[in-house]
Amino acid sequence: MSELTTPHNRPITLALLAMGGEGGGVLADWAIDMAEHNGFFAQTTSVPGVAQRTGTTVYYLEFFPDDGAGKPGVHEPILSTMATPGEVDIVVASELMEAGRAIFRGFVTSDITTFITSTHRVYSMTERTSMGDGRVDSEAIIESAKAAAKKFIAADFAKVAEESGSVISAALFGAIAGSGALPFPRDQFVAAIERGGVGVKTSVAAFDKSYEIAKEAVAELEKPKSAAVSIQIGKRPLEPGEITTEQELKIIDDPSSVVGAKLKTQGAQVKSDFPESVRVMAINGVKRTADYQDINYANRYLSRLSPIRAVETKYGDGTARLLNETTRYTALWMTYEDTIRVADLKTRRSRFQRVSDEAKIGEEQIMEVREYLHPMSEEVADTLPTPIGKWIMRTKLVTRTIEKISADGIILNTASIRGYFLLYFVSRLKPIRPRSLRFNLEQERIETWLLKIENLASKNYDLACEVAECANVIKGYGDTHKNGWRNFTSIMSEVDKVSDNSDAAARIKELRLAALADEDGTKLRNYLNA
Repeated sequence: MSELTTPHNRPITLALLAMGGEGGGVLADWAIDMAEHNGFFAQTTSVPGVAQRTGTTVYYLEFFPDDGAGKPGVHEPILSTMATPGEVDIVVASELMEAGRAIFRGFVTSDITTFITSTHRVYSMTERTSMGDGRVDSEAIIESAKAAAKKFIAADFAKVAEESGSVISAALFGAIAGSGALPFPRDQFVAAIERGGVGVKTSVAAFDKSYEIAKEAVAELEKPKSAAVSIQIGKRPLEPGEITTEQELKIIDDPSSVVGAKLKTQGAQVKSDFPESVRVMAINGVKRTADYQDINYANRYLSRLSPIRAVETKYGDGTARLLNETTRYTALWMTYEDTIRVADLKTRRSRFQRVSDEAKIGEEQIMEVREYLHPMSEEVADTLPTPIGKWIMRTKLVTRTIEKISADGIILNTASIRGYFLLYFVSRLKPIRPRSLRFNLEQERIETWLLKIENLASKNYDLACEVAECANVIKGYGDTHKNGWRNFTSIMSEVDKVSDNSDAAARIKELRLAALADEDGTKLRNYLNA
């Protein structure tokens, strides 16, 4: 008998964890078609998940070779409809969090499982809505996967698919083929894609790239090793906003870059005045503040950091932690979200291009982008010049009218002329922002916060660092911002009370984390009243 028809005492099992729209069903169909064309009994089932991130579906496949002995049907196996923990030969995850879920469910075992995952992240709703940094540690998931699997292959297969103009299912199919975990040659995988008849060229391109990545991983695994039996191909994926040292230097020195072309002086200042560990944060702060308002605003940003650089040099512990965190949160606070900022971001050409690319809009298709807006009277007043804004807030007839108009929200199609120009007009109000009600209020608040950090640093460096990080409590707009500001002021009041205590930094950290635990401040109030 050939290798493909050697009798088995159990089926080959494969579990695929994929989110909606990633082509998990297509991958399963390819695999079943391939197996059946090679004389295997094959079965696939799928269990859809809940609505989070469009729903995660577990596709479960079993393959059993038909040995051809006896009468037809005599040796036909009874295949299972769902994966059994500890008995899955191949586990494929379309994203790193799904890899973690596969481990949690017990699908991955160190004695039999070939574990294939894409290292990119699609953040869960819990991670996205967290008041603080709610992201799960990607490195921890990768280390857990390495320890759990017999063979671990990881790469950014989403990027492979994007570069090939395909979807991730084709890239993952290539990784399965390259892993050698299924007893079928490469040409049979490709034939299955071709029989599918849709997007063949781009699917095969993604398949080929991932096939080579997986083959390279297997080759590394088969080299004699004294320790690990797992491998991750490619560099660790950068987190959002993270940037390499090489990119940092390019941003500063490249005349064609945003900083090099328009902010060359500021870039040079950062390079000369800031320690290396803070330079990336400062450069991004310069870019962000200049983009938010103008170059003068970026200069104001750097000047605000000058006193903090001085106290860091004099009282720091060598980590530049205070300067780094103040650099980060000063930039974020100075670029607070207002109606002008929201309108500006929503009407940028790059945004429409990104939406079009993600939705894979063809030349013959028409794209509509509907914005769901709910402006409150306070947000309208904050955007206008200070005297007008104050008049609106103290005139109940005006505020009630605004609230009535926006009570049910406003839907704008920014792909239409009317919708686009309404938001475009708001975005063009940027020149009057420095005279707006909220702008002046926020500048006063920032100065007060920075002065507190500067004064505390000489007495208690760790406490000053905590006060710097407390700015993370303030975020968003509307009620979210109002609640955040209330929590922030409560913590700052506590700083004044405990600043002379030996455990002051620990106390403020406890309060900061409590404030980030929920939006309405319930946990923070409990800690303050304890």
